[in-house]
Amino acid sequence: MIPAAFEYVRADSADAALAALAEHGDDAKLLAGGMSLIPLMKLRLATPTVLVDVARLTDLSYVRDAGDHVAIGALTRHRDLETSALLAEACPALRGVAAEVGDNQVRHRGTLGGSVAHGDPASDLPAALLALDATFVVRGPGGERTVAAEHFFQGFLETALAPDELLTEIRVPKATGGWNYQKFNRRAQDWAIVGALVVNNGSTRVALVNMAGTPLRARSVEEALAGGASVADAAALAAEGTDAPADLNASPEYREHLARVLVRRALEAAGA
Repeated sequence: MIPAAFEYVRADSADAALAALAEHGDDAKLLAGGMSLIPLMKLRLATPTVLVDVARLTDLSYVRDAGDHVAIGALTRHRDLETSALLAEACPALRGVAAEVGDNQVRHRGTLGGSVAHGDPASDLPAALLALDATFVVRGPGGERTVAAEHFFQGFLETALAPDELLTEIRVPKATGGWNYQKFNRRAQDWAIVGALVVNNGSTRVALVNMAGTPLRARSVEEALAGGASVADAAALAAEGTDAPADLNASPEYREHLARVLVRRALEAAGA
């Protein structure tokens, strides 16, 4: 498939990218790794008339120790997360989930910020950031603001980002406790049919992949565990509050079954 015609603009700074977005309005889209946007354009499901390329903004690619959290530039590639020595010590769950994204080509091109801004509920990293209580730093014409992960994902492929804003940094609280990610798919590089991430860091947090129009926290499971329920009893609640989609891969009922199975496996492996 061939995308519709578009104008190409290469931004040499975050300010230049914001200026291009302000100039072209809703007709413009930011291009980072292109792992999500380009396939949509080829299928004509997205038809921006202007692409603003931010992939070469190296000042937005980093993984830094920021005291009580790890600061990650929005243009940091999945491969850099997967191999980060800092994340291995300070937030191994994020490092481990990054290693499960797509294949080597995708991980070498795709960016954390691109995955977050796209807001696909079948994507691995948005759910991980939700479980880890991450905060997103957004820059726009009105200056800089922060958005908690729980408020960022608002609907299917919809986020709190305005059309004239740029995601610049992801701040992830340090989490060194047990964790486990269970991902069910047909092939290793495929999107998750269902995924479940468990993070133990003082309390147990559970996030679900592809169980609604956004990544979800399995609140019923978390509350049951906090109340003293067994792993089996808590995992049985994994589908509560979800809105599992139906597609060629699975029915909603099958996804609900997978959620219960995968959450139980993840809880057991994480030592919940």
